[in-house]
Parts: sequence; C-alpha cells; structure tokens
Amino acid sequence: MIPLKSENDLKMLKRSGSILASVMRKLEDAILPGMTTADIDRISEELILKEKALPAFKDYHGFPCSACISVNEEVVHGIPGAKVISEGDIVSIDLGVNFQGYFSDMAVTLPVGKTDPEKLRLIRITRESLDLGISYARSGNYLTDISHNIQRFAEKEGFSVVRQFVGHGIGKALHEEPEVPNFGSAGLGPLLKSGMVLAIEPMINAGSWECRVQQNGWTAVTRDGLPSAHFEHTVAVTENGPLILTSI
Repeated sequence: MIPLKSENDLKMLKRSGSILASVMRKLEDAILPGMTTADIDRISEELILKEKALPAFKDYHGFPCSACISVNEEVVHGIPGAKVISEGDIVSIDLGVNFQGYFSDMAVTLPVGKTDPEKLRLIRITRESLDLGISYARSGNYLTDISHNIQRFAEKEGFSVVRQFVGHGIGKALHEEPEVPNFGSAGLGPLLKSGMVLAIEPMINAGSWECRVQQNGWTAVTRDGLPSAHFEHTVAVTENGPLILTSI
C-alpha cells in the first residue's frame, strides 16, 4: 500500500529536503579536480551532521558510506574511495538525509572543469527529463505518466534510460511503495493521489541502457563504458500540483 502523508508529515519532509538541498549546493561548490570521492563523502557527512540530521545511506543494507558517488560510466551506487576526480569528469552525487525520522533523497550530476560538450548535453537532458517527469506528478495522473514521458524525452534526444534501477516512494522510510520506473507506457500503475511522496530519479546513458554491477556488489556501470548521468528530487503530489521537497 502506498502511504499518504499528513500535513505534518509534509512539513517534516520539507525540512528534511531543505537540509539535503542545502548540503548538495555546498557540495556542488566544493568539488574540484584532485579531490577523491572519499573526500566528497567526508564533506557530505560533516555537512549533514552539522544540520543535526543523519546520512540516510550509511549502513543501509550494508552500504559503507554516506554518499553514493558515481564517476563517468558509473551509473549509480558508486562507493566513495581513493578514486581521484579529474578535469573533464562528470560526477553523480546521490545523497539522502534522515531528519527526525523523515527521509529525503536527491541526486545531481556535475561537470568538473572543462568538460566534453556531449557530456554536458547528457547532463542537461537528464536534468530536463527529471523536470518533465516531475510535471506529471499530479493528482489524477497515473504513475507511469511520469515514467513514459521521461523515456520519451530522453530517447528523442538520442540517449537511453536505465532499466535496472528505478525511483521509489519515500517518507518515514528511505524506500516505500511504489517503485517509480523511468520507462514504460503511459496510463498504467496506481492513480496518483494528494499526499503521495515520490523520489523521481532518471538515470540516463549516453549509449546502451544496459548496466552491470561490479564485484563490490554496489557500483553499477554502463556495459559499453559510455557515460551516464543521474538527477533526483523528492516530490510530493498535492492538489495544486507537484511540490519539490528537496529545494531550498
């Protein structure tokens, strides 16, 4: 069953999301060539704790870090470590916050220094596909209206949509019902209702949509080695349209 949030739930989720958005903005300003992905993870955890919140990902099903950091062909769930960020890389940061038992989830992909124009276009199209998907998160629409329009837009631009990983409901748990695919036919799945909260997160590849998970059991990479981008917001369905909770 898909839980519907009360006005107080939404207030608390907005607070959680605002903390997360503020942390993410500071991370965007902090990333420079020469940093390691472990450096980014350390900064993210320090910023979250400073806000008297908790990193939602740390120890979640055994994930060892506070942030998922995926570079270039890494799609999602990259484990921070000794990898050095270089000029021209694109870096996806996926981060979650637990504020007093209310969860928010957000992802961005950032270019580092002078970056190949096609990588920049991949980032732009992925961000725009998220914006488009959010616009369909309205009471009375079907869940896959979000999915279908993300896929249609990304593929029209010559990119592909990851199938193995999808968005999800969120609230008093990091992952709730329903799953939110980024592909599929419109007009299917549950009818969206005011009070639902969704983490919408297109993962778009420059080449094939196929991915494989590395031996660490977490980091997913594109099978063809081409780059991938990832954007995510936590969004409430309201009578007045979608409300992005992960914004300042």
